[in-house]
Amino acid sequence: MKQKALYIRNRLSLRPPQEISLEILDTLCDTLDLRKSTDLQAALAKVKELYPACTDFERDFPSLCFALATGVGKTRLMGAFVTYLYLEKGIKNFLVLAPNLTIYQKLTNDFADPSNPKYVFKGMAEFAQKPPRVITGENYDGQVDLPYYADVAINIFNISKLNSETRGGKEPRIKRLAECLGESYFNYLSNLEDLVLLMDESHHYRADRGMTVINELKPILGLELTATPQVERNGKAIKFKNVVYEYSLAKAIRDGFVKKPAVATRKDFDPSHYSEEDLDRIKLEDGLRVHEGTKVALDIFARDNQARKVKPFVLVVAKDTNHAAKLMEMVKAKEFFDGYYADKVMEIHSNQTGSEKDENIERLLNLESNDNKIEVVVHVNMLKEGWDVTNLYTIIPLRTAASTTLREQTIGRGLRLPYGKTTGVEDVDKLTIIAHDRFQAIVDEANKPDSIIKKENIIELDPVELSKRKEAISAVSTIQVKLDAELESIAKIQEPEKRQEAENSHEVRKAIFQTLPTLNTTAKNIAELTSPEVKKIALARIKEEIIKSKPLFADDLVKEAAAQYETAVGEYTKNIIEIPKIIIMQSGDVRSGYRDFNLDTTSLALRPLSDDIVIMTLQDGKIQVITPEGGKYIWDNLANIIVNELINYPEVDYDSCSELLFKLVAQAIEKFNSYLTEEEVRNVVQGHKREIGRYIYSQLITHFYTESATFLKPKVYPFTKIEPHNFTKETLDKLHDFKETITPTSAIPGKVFIGFRKACHDKYKFDSKTEKDFAALLEQDSAVEKWLRPAQKQFNIMWNRNTTPYYPDFVVETASAIFLVETKKSADVGTKEVEEKTKAALTYCKSATEHTKENNGKPWRYLLIPHNEVLLNMAFDTLAQRFEIKEK
Repeated sequence: MKQKALYIRNRLSLRPPQEISLEILDTLCDTLDLRKSTDLQAALAKVKELYPACTDFERDFPSLCFALATGVGKTRLMGAFVTYLYLEKGIKNFLVLAPNLTIYQKLTNDFADPSNPKYVFKGMAEFAQKPPRVITGENYDGQVDLPYYADVAINIFNISKLNSETRGGKEPRIKRLAECLGESYFNYLSNLEDLVLLMDESHHYRADRGMTVINELKPILGLELTATPQVERNGKAIKFKNVVYEYSLAKAIRDGFVKKPAVATRKDFDPSHYSEEDLDRIKLEDGLRVHEGTKVALDIFARDNQARKVKPFVLVVAKDTNHAAKLMEMVKAKEFFDGYYADKVMEIHSNQTGSEKDENIERLLNLESNDNKIEVVVHVNMLKEGWDVTNLYTIIPLRTAASTTLREQTIGRGLRLPYGKTTGVEDVDKLTIIAHDRFQAIVDEANKPDSIIKKENIIELDPVELSKRKEAISAVSTIQVKLDAELESIAKIQEPEKRQEAENSHEVRKAIFQTLPTLNTTAKNIAELTSPEVKKIALARIKEEIIKSKPLFADDLVKEAAAQYETAVGEYTKNIIEIPKIIIMQSGDVRSGYRDFNLDTTSLALRPLSDDIVIMTLQDGKIQVITPEGGKYIWDNLANIIVNELINYPEVDYDSCSELLFKLVAQAIEKFNSYLTEEEVRNVVQGHKREIGRYIYSQLITHFYTESATFLKPKVYPFTKIEPHNFTKETLDKLHDFKETITPTSAIPGKVFIGFRKACHDKYKFDSKTEKDFAALLEQDSAVEKWLRPAQKQFNIMWNRNTTPYYPDFVVETASAIFLVETKKSADVGTKEVEEKTKAALTYCKSATEHTKENNGKPWRYLLIPHNEVLLNMAFDTLAQRFEIKEK
């Protein structure tokens, strides 16, 4: 890939599939003769030699197809193509074709509006001050400024409109006279010597009437983009013959650029037993139950990661408008989910007109907004390509999707990821298609080597699980539980004065408990919280909190806080485990740059160029020479001229090495000054700036270095707050006492348990019976003082090359030590993954112990207990002695 293509790749932050596509275009543009009169067969032979899959251009001009899966970024790639052809090949005229109004409007916004987050030229400095001129089907025939005066002209047209205009053999409007041009706009385009055609969703352009018209333009190059490089004819999929690069949905799923599509049905479901209406109802109900689970999963992900909240919605595909109306009635019915979705469903189809259509389109356009209450969209074949949303998570197709193209288009509506990349959380990264009556057909298709859906993405839904609605709940620390209980008690007090007194006392305790975790940068351990120095700092912070919440009572409450402080610290100490917050930090980012050196100017001996102007008369070949006598342009500072050449290289970052650049340039100019006059030096720098820049760069690159940053000694804070858990609970299920026997044991992960006395949270979930039994063992063992199941953010222990966090199962405190505990299937104990996690856990325990040893704290130890050793008659001390892992 040439430097210019690399520059564009970096500026536009292209993904690997986009980068490969640009590299292919770069190669082909050097191979092809980009002129109107090019030999089509000779051009095809050149392309076929490089990319054998391309056997026919299928156009009257060289046309190349780039087949990229939906969600990978075809529109941004179009922007990269335009930028490359302009910067590298000097091409200034482009015609972008859209297959329908939706895509036409989207392309217009993406190409014309720099404030649009999806603006295709974002990052290109060349277009920052002078963006390309965008000409559309609405403004091409009425402009005062001629479009060809623009530096780069991008024409965007809707081919479906062109098709409608050519019905009955009529001339399309584009071929009629445009008064501002004195000719038809079509003739203007056809006379351009550098017109490049870009076709978005090009599977629409096969055998269209509009395409026949477009062929007459004779562009020098056609670039097609589609996610489905095939057309359906007579029930058969006919592949494109001009594909030079294909990045399939399967690859996009594999590489994490899109959601993973999953197909859902019920277990043992036979659709033949149901009427069409009943089947619609069942699929709607099941789809919305999947949707409710997705809502909870997204809610929890947002809470756990402090990420923006994503509101998912469901897309229902109806057979026709009458069918859509019936589905709307069904969803709005009071008996359907107790009427919950009655005001959260909308309908969109081509029969809608006027204000109804405008209102619905507006609601569609902002479906990603959390202020938009719509959760269900019923449509009739309207929402195909060009409708870009990231929060579609469930699709319910209620009509047969027989063709491969249609299935991929339907799936494609929900592939885009709301956070721009996969998160590793299955429900956040998954698109579910409800397909009870088409399930086997899709499974069969998935089992084919070239399927668009991978078999492992197919899930089965248990009808029992489908009937269970879920909700998100939080498990909070026992300190927070006590504060919440106080508020409930205060609310029951009848006398205003006593209630006010109780509220004030509660605010004092709340302020103290909020402040104590913030003192971990001041106190060396929890015991120091009551030292005079730390108490003074604490009371100052508590005062600030009280002034915010109770300014009228601040003086009295600050005194009360001072009186209650030691008691509150004692209570706090009893209800937390002193878990050090260990932060491992590098001394800086990975560094790179250029080492200082002096320029070797031995071979730098350029001579001045003549300022004379040579004019040749074409008729007789006579030459006239004009020597300028003054009035020369005063150029920029000489050093700036050469530095500007150097920073054109992608590897040269001005901000980090400007001092070195100017030093080297000064040494080059000093060499010129040694044998040239001042005027000659200026001539050499201006006339040979590229050669000089290349000369310096060739030496500069040999002094490039990269070095990994060193690591500082781990920063340790002696204690931290107990982080809350966020998880799901079946709405109608009760909270279970941890001593309760759950059958079958496979149901345990779905239950929420309470009743703990020694735990640092009020409720927990367990992943297995082993974990539940181990919690019961801890509760009954007198040697155990406190324990907890740490929330995801309680620790920052990384493994797998610092790419994956490790979450220990338990933290247990006894009189002599604190333990990280992992309960694991005995068959997994010796696996590489467990060994890697063990190393990470031991590193944490070592760092924590080094700190506590210096500050009179307890040592940290790591236990790896096989699941079959967790028995209620076992003592924790015995398990600790048998299964402690120590550093080798």
